[in-house]
Amino acid sequence: MNRVLKRILGDPQAKTIKRLRKRVRVINELAPKYEKMTDKQLREQTDKLRARLKKESLDGILPDAFALVREAATRTLKQRHYDVQLIGGMVLHEGNVSEMKTGEGKTLVATAPMFLNALGGKGAHLVTVNDYLAQRDAGWMGQVYHFLGLSTAVIMADRSYLYDPKYVNEEHEDERFRHLRSCSRQEAYAADITYGTNNEFGFDYLRDNMVRETDQLRQRELNYAIVDEVDSILIDEARTPLIISAPSVTPGNAYAQFAKTVLQLLPSTMKSTRSEKRLC
Repeated sequence: MNRVLKRILGDPQAKTIKRLRKRVRVINELAPKYEKMTDKQLREQTDKLRARLKKESLDGILPDAFALVREAATRTLKQRHYDVQLIGGMVLHEGNVSEMKTGEGKTLVATAPMFLNALGGKGAHLVTVNDYLAQRDAGWMGQVYHFLGLSTAVIMADRSYLYDPKYVNEEHEDERFRHLRSCSRQEAYAADITYGTNNEFGFDYLRDNMVRETDQLRQRELNYAIVDEVDSILIDEARTPLIISAPSVTPGNAYAQFAKTVLQLLPSTMKSTRSEKRLC
């Protein structure tokens, strides 16, 4: 039955892939243009895209943004996005789910849509499943974003970091962890791109709803987010609610005062109240 319907109506997934492949061809045609540029010229393209964004939409500058990120990744990580990875990035940009198997380069795929959606200066989040992945990917992909002039941060359970290539943490042998400098929670959220776990983003949201002064807020208004391991985060872990509590601001002796007041109430007063209700 499904096959018959697909023959009549067409496969919507196939139509989507066909449309995105056309955009990949446009991105590929732009590759020689960026390959000829110096590192400084590539960095300047970020400012030019931001200027274009004032007149154009994100979709309008997408081909240039994706081609720019691919060239930056080639120079910094020695990894070049495959066409299928560009398609995956466009699927994520459009707010859809992109299914990829382990080892197909999900971490690299996210760089293109993250860069594109961070150009507006409103921030972009990447939500992953644990602190290790958040820290590793921020320190790893931070090279690409920094090359293009964007800041990268990571939120963890008890600390936050900013990617800083000039800072070296000698305690880590893995290069992906060595350039993460400690920072405040507010600084991490103010970065162009912020990595973190669903629990930390969720609890910080709850904490922000409990503060009394605006300067105590950690997060800014949500602009764009990519959810890694979406089935785990939005289905499995979503079954466990996030609960946070704060000290009561009501003094304890208030309850004793209420108890004394109740004992002073007279039955006649209660009857009067009932009669007034009947008249109403």
